[in-house]
Amino acid sequence: MATGDRLVSAPAAACSETRFERPDDTLDRLADGGRLPVPPATVREVWARDHGTADQPTLRHLLQAADHELGAPWPQPTAHAYARYFRDGNRTEYEAAVFARQQRLTRAVVAAAVTLSDTWVDEVADGIISLCEQSSWCWPAHDNTFRAHGAVVPTATSTFVDLGAGEVVGQLAWADHLLGEVLDERIPGLRARIRHEARVRVLEPFTVRRDWHWLGLNGQVHNWNPWIHGNILVAALQLVDDPPERARLVAAVIDGIDRYVASLPADGAIDEGYSYWWNGACRAIEALDVLAYATTGTSPATDIEALRATVAFPHRMHIGGPWYLNVADGSARPSEDLPWDVLHRAAVAAGDDAARRHALAHRRPDAPVASEYAGLGRLLRALTDRSWAQAEPAEPPLVRHVWLQSTEILLERTMEGSTRGLCLAVKGGHNGENHNHNDVGSVVVALNGVPVVVDAGRPTYTAATFGANRYEIWTMQSDWHSVPVIRDTAQAPGRESAARDVEMICDETCSRVRMDLAGAYPRPDVRHWWRTACLDRAAGEVSVTDSWELDPAVDAALDTMSRNAVRYLLAGDIRHAGEGSVVVEALENAGAMVLTWEPQHIQPSLTRRDLDDPMISRVWGDHLTRLSLDLGEAATGSITVRLREAR
Repeated sequence: MATGDRLVSAPAAACSETRFERPDDTLDRLADGGRLPVPPATVREVWARDHGTADQPTLRHLLQAADHELGAPWPQPTAHAYARYFRDGNRTEYEAAVFARQQRLTRAVVAAAVTLSDTWVDEVADGIISLCEQSSWCWPAHDNTFRAHGAVVPTATSTFVDLGAGEVVGQLAWADHLLGEVLDERIPGLRARIRHEARVRVLEPFTVRRDWHWLGLNGQVHNWNPWIHGNILVAALQLVDDPPERARLVAAVIDGIDRYVASLPADGAIDEGYSYWWNGACRAIEALDVLAYATTGTSPATDIEALRATVAFPHRMHIGGPWYLNVADGSARPSEDLPWDVLHRAAVAAGDDAARRHALAHRRPDAPVASEYAGLGRLLRALTDRSWAQAEPAEPPLVRHVWLQSTEILLERTMEGSTRGLCLAVKGGHNGENHNHNDVGSVVVALNGVPVVVDAGRPTYTAATFGANRYEIWTMQSDWHSVPVIRDTAQAPGRESAARDVEMICDETCSRVRMDLAGAYPRPDVRHWWRTACLDRAAGEVSVTDSWELDPAVDAALDTMSRNAVRYLLAGDIRHAGEGSVVVEALENAGAMVLTWEPQHIQPSLTRRDLDDPMISRVWGDHLTRLSLDLGEAATGSITVRLREAR
């Protein structure tokens, strides 16, 4: 079932160790520690323009952008844009206006902190009031206004606490923390309005209602949990002035994040993939860091096995350059505009040198340390993190071998520390994962750090993305992943559609994974469909062997002789296609990859898929190509596809 931006699944294997120990005095220490781990604007040795310790190149960049928009009308989310989600499924028009409004406010808050100018304080006040008067902080894709009230505009008396509401209350709390004294002097009453709106829209609904799906009380936990809990934590610490009430809210947040951390597997894998790590496990690490500061405690990131392990997840999914292994709704080329300073701090705390170097590979001394697009809280943390601002770039670790048992993902490259040659990734798992695609057994193969056999990723989100018709979207279907078609049947969604008998073997020259894909297909006649994928480093070759045994009697009883096939989704231009081989010119001039197969007599069938969705075309260009190898009607057989660099 789908709810908002999630596809729920059974929880991952829980970490077996004791998690957050909360002695009775933990919450009592809230009054003794600081609130939020960023100095307020009144600390001029940090925020003064041109000579404060806050990162000056980033400040100059932000002020230039803020100056450019000063005096222009604020972005205005409209009723018709909100209603579009319920009318035609479009969610981007409304969200774009909301995001633009919040990003402008973030720039203005920083400008006010740097200059203490009345002009910028007034600009901040305008932005804050615009948020306080916004009908809903919820994004329309998440709102239950239509289901509960038959409305296609927000119902002001029935607030919904979602990612959007969390982001707004967190932003207002950070702005209140940074500029509190300045706002009291220039705009008396504004901070009281912030507290009222935070209480009515988020804090009271969070406290009174315990049926929010993202709490994970039913055992189904996903990235909404730490994302929203982390923002509520910041709001509780900053905007709730009554100590007992603040303590109760913080206790509820701790309980919620504890539930998320308990769902993390010991290997730190995220079934939603790399893109969602940043707004899942990373959000949990950030929240725990804030909690540690507020209680003068020690961050649990260094104490809990699953959190230590998940710090390594980003670099373990790195293929090379801007490319990452993408599963579920992730992108193979995610935005570089990510909070790398968070990963850097977590890696240092966890003592993970490979993760630290991966973060530093994205540090550019002449570039801003962060941007407004990551949110005000993340921006302020980066601006005041001197170790990140002064850090020197490093080479990414590019680990040679990765095996994540919990998600059954293998990633192998030709040599440690280099993108040269081939990189193979294989996914087992099941088709009930968060943000699931039907992709059990899929392979990704990269050449010199650039994917050639690929996973398309996800299109622009609409109402259909998380609705009953999700698997009518081509990117979600196994037909457009590099997996078999069994007797004209594609894979089915659901946790029961899973790989069986998964086995991984690795030695110095060869790494392979073998799994039975039969369970992923909704047919009673599939006895076995074994897929074995191998990277042979000595031969400089990837091989994928499919061997199958089907029940011939079942097919005959259905009075049909349906056909089998294996398919590969290719990025780049097809240079040659003939009997026994296809040659693909990789993107980014990474070289050419030749695919050959045995038996050689099978003729390739190529289907060009033109890409008109910018979420996909910005990654792969204007098209992808599906290679299909027709295996006929045989109830038993095998085929081996070999991939190597074309010399």
